Amino acid sequence: MYLPPHHRMDDAADQRALIAARPFGLLVTSGPGGLIANPAPFLLDEKTGPHGVLRAHLARANPQWREADGVREALVVFQDVDAYITPSWYETKRETGKVVPTWNYSAVHVYGKLRAIEDRDWLRKLVGDLTDAREAERKAPWKVSDAPDDYIDAMLRGIVGVEIEIARIEGKAKVSQNRTDADRKGVVAGLRAEGGVAALRMAHQVEQAKT
Repeated sequence: MYLPPHHRMDDAADQRALIAARPFGLLVTSGPGGLIANPAPFLLDEKTGPHGVLRAHLARANPQWREADGVREALVVFQDVDAYITPSWYETKRETGKVVPTWNYSAVHVYGKLRAIEDRDWLRKLVGDLTDAREAERKAPWKVSDAPDDYIDAMLRGIVGVEIEIARIEGKAKVSQNRTDADRKGVVAGLRAEGGVAALRMAHQVEQAKT
């Protein structure tokens, strides 16, 4: 990933916070047939291995898991909200006119060797943990145990687990850090005026960004 100094996200806590907030990552592998990419919800286990591990599952019919040989490197891309930034929001436009459009975004790239796991108990724990992570804040959380055991067993036979022991992480937050204070305030005001969850979240990130 291209990482200009002012856009680097090197703080491990910030990287992991993005993964926790946006756990639906894009798994990218390269095998004999070329590149394959599939999105999947991931769980980050920070306590296993020197840098943690990522866990997910793929459909058994999905050929990507067969490339998880524990030797080849895989990439998982996690991306936060993004937003188009119009030059019309910049004070610099009124001062000099020397501005162009851009796009703000944040992303974390995770690299490591990918292995496949077919153990039934491992898979049952994974789907339980994935479910609990998403259901935790609901008034009446659904549990995997709410479904009949034979049905869950049938569903588990249709998936294969994948695990990546993290070798390295790269983070990038391109949120107007390279603009003047006046331009940044204009971006925040413009995003808030547009409204919507993504725009408001990006406005907050621009305000909080380290310059």
